[in-house]
Amino acid sequence: MTDLSTIPPVETLGSDAVTVAVIGAAGKMGQRVSNNLARSAYRTLYSEASPHGQELIRSLGREITDAPEAVAEADVVVLAVPDVVLGAVSEELVPRMRSGAILLTLDPAAAYAGLLARRDDVHYAVAHPCHPSVFLERTTPEQWADTFGGVAAPQEVVAAFEDDDETARAAAEAVISTIYAPVIAVHWVTVKQLAVLEPTLVETIACMIGEFLHEALDETVNTVGVPYEAARAMLYGHTWIALTNGLRGSNPFSDACHIAMRYGRETIVKEDWKRIFDDAELDGVIARMLKIDGVRR
Repeated sequence: MTDLSTIPPVETLGSDAVTVAVIGAAGKMGQRVSNNLARSAYRTLYSEASPHGQELIRSLGREITDAPEAVAEADVVVLAVPDVVLGAVSEELVPRMRSGAILLTLDPAAAYAGLLARRDDVHYAVAHPCHPSVFLERTTPEQWADTFGGVAAPQEVVAAFEDDDETARAAAEAVISTIYAPVIAVHWVTVKQLAVLEPTLVETIACMIGEFLHEALDETVNTVGVPYEAARAMLYGHTWIALTNGLRGSNPFSDACHIAMRYGRETIVKEDWKRIFDDAELDGVIARMLKIDGVRR
């Protein structure tokens, strides 16, 4: 079990000698990373294109810096903008970055698809939060309320760094640990491996299953007629035990349960479902997500 007391608070992270620019600071992820950077020791520049977003940033007591000026000053540039515009935004801003600076994106799709503007003297990193684990031993109301992470509940992060500069990677890890704090650990993988994790493992599979469970609950209540509270109680409790059994082997499923599980697989799951891990399938789903004709790797 992780000793949560060893995780430093955001206020102790960073250095005012390092400048971080957040592009898209008023968006959903932009606000999340900005809130933690604002509490850290980093010098942070906030950039936002929309007038409404600029008003929001100013209402928080933060100054607006135009994106070209921000990236020209920054040691680390965080592109907290939607995936579908990452290519265009990077084409505009990467040429303005300082030599040796780090471009940090928050999702692997655009990097995997080859959409980011490239410079040999710029470091490229991608970091995506794992969100607090279902097995995290939460101890405070604030941790229970923080289902997304980045506020009170500790989480892990998976990241990719595209060259061998250990000093730059350490700098990237420090910023990553700040924007997603409190962070238990940062796990380093390749860009492709991160793309397999997100979307294939967690969106194509895990998030789909979560939505499927909601549909199954509706069907149980609205079609079969089971009272909602009874169905909800049974599903929520059994979802927990299914995860602990399936992922950790805490309590083996009964023989009768295994029979029902096999019936479920035969009835619901396609026999060739593992093809979603093929490169061609990964390329296809990322192209659909980014609304492009195909990846450019």
